Amino acid sequence: MGFQTSHSTKRIQQSIFKAKEDSIDAHENSLIRRTTLNFTDHTQTNSMFTLSSYNSWVVRHPSALNTFDRLMKGANGKRIIVFLDYDGTLSPIVNDPDRAFMSDEMRAAVYEIATYFPTAIISGRSRDKVKDFVKLNNLYYAGSHGMDIMAPSMPVTSSDGKHFGIARNTNGIEVPFQPAKKFLPAIREIIRVLKNEVKEIKGAMIEDNGFCLSVHFRQVQEKDYDVLEEKVKSVLENNPQFCLTEGKKVMEIRPSIKWNKGNAVEYFLDTLGLSSCSDILPVYIGDDRTDEDAFKVIQSREQGYPIIVSSIPRETNALYSLRDPSEVLIFLSRLAKWRRTSY
Repeated sequence: MGFQTSHSTKRIQQSIFKAKEDSIDAHENSLIRRTTLNFTDHTQTNSMFTLSSYNSWVVRHPSALNTFDRLMKGANGKRIIVFLDYDGTLSPIVNDPDRAFMSDEMRAAVYEIATYFPTAIISGRSRDKVKDFVKLNNLYYAGSHGMDIMAPSMPVTSSDGKHFGIARNTNGIEVPFQPAKKFLPAIREIIRVLKNEVKEIKGAMIEDNGFCLSVHFRQVQEKDYDVLEEKVKSVLENNPQFCLTEGKKVMEIRPSIKWNKGNAVEYFLDTLGLSSCSDILPVYIGDDRTDEDAFKVIQSREQGYPIIVSSIPRETNALYSLRDPSEVLIFLSRLAKWRRTSY
């Protein structure tokens, strides 16, 4: 597994909506204007892909905004469940992972979505950290790629107003679902050893995500990539029960168990009593490789909308696309508006 050198990216300049069947209110129009300005302000050169290759990719993975009205026609009579990644989906990707803050507008949109539909955030971050970022109590949180799941402290409702039960122990206290709990002592030891191994590599950052850990190298000099990778792999050689995966400028060490974001989606549906229902419509929005497992699960059910967040062409199991968190905000705002005006 070699590191990929970074390339600047060019944001494609095209209309956010090619065609719209319904009118846009003032709030949504403001979001669209700011999104378009964001594309313009951050335009850069990228030799890896062209406008035509992106347009070809979008034909296969249509914009969830351009096709919104058609998607909602397919949602009529269905019970929507919303799943959201955090980094790169609800917040921008930033150099310092501790500063991946979501905007107040995004928080308000997620809160409203969660009042209408059962909603879960499934992140590679620790459950406590992502909850601290989001600061909402009316949704589910799944940290460590779904290996640490907690129900919301507030009742969860569906689009038809029904309340769903919350997993509690015999004393009536909410309990987390943690399929990798037995690995915690080994994870603590890996963190201790790894911090000592990489402390001389400038810019390397180790993040404790509870049931997995991340080695961030966004601020590491390219000449040190190979050294960092070798050190991480050498630690794992003594811990064969763990595996190494790579995301956006990050290496992740996780227990080698069959559990991922796709399994977390299935767990949520089962917990909500919806796994065997034919009238549900899961919507999953994510930007990372780890979200592909969830996209696969939704595709295999042949019901629901897997949506990838990406401004460049890439292989994916998602059916639809959004460019970046600003488009995610527009999509969620439109979904909430659709719900308000449909009932």
